[in-house]
Amino acid sequence: MKWVTRAHVHVDRVACPWLISRFVDSEAQFVFVAAPKVRAYAQEFGAIPFDIPGAELGHSESLCSFDAIIRKYDLKNKALLRMAAIVNAADTDDMSKDPIAAGLEAIATGFSIRYPDDMENLSNQFEVYDALYAWCRLETAREE
Repeated sequence: MKWVTRAHVHVDRVACPWLISRFVDSEAQFVFVAAPKVRAYAQEFGAIPFDIPGAELGHSESLCSFDAIIRKYDLKNKALLRMAAIVNAADTDDMSKDPIAAGLEAIATGFSIRYPDDMENLSNQFEVYDALYAWCRLETAREE
């Protein structure tokens, strides 16, 4: 399936493709276009829009798009829920909600500088999210 969002990825627009490809659609194809063109692209090519205002898989109240995907696809994995707290705090700029959020925001900014091409950024930054997920799995296992 094709998934489409705004160009110039940052926290949520990296976290969401990671989540989608790892837990929702292992054959996902991601497309990044200028913000005003996302809906038209989705309609023309039958792509699923995410992380744009008004999209089902977008921000809603205090939730970010990562949260919306978890909710839509009924993902209940405790490590993913822990990770969602980190992503949400970093993406909504409320770093006080999670002590790891500021680090994720800094890493996302650094990757954006190093890899301005969105697809190159994703391919390199997915390792960060794999590592963060591994840490979240360890943390949630300790709590049980």
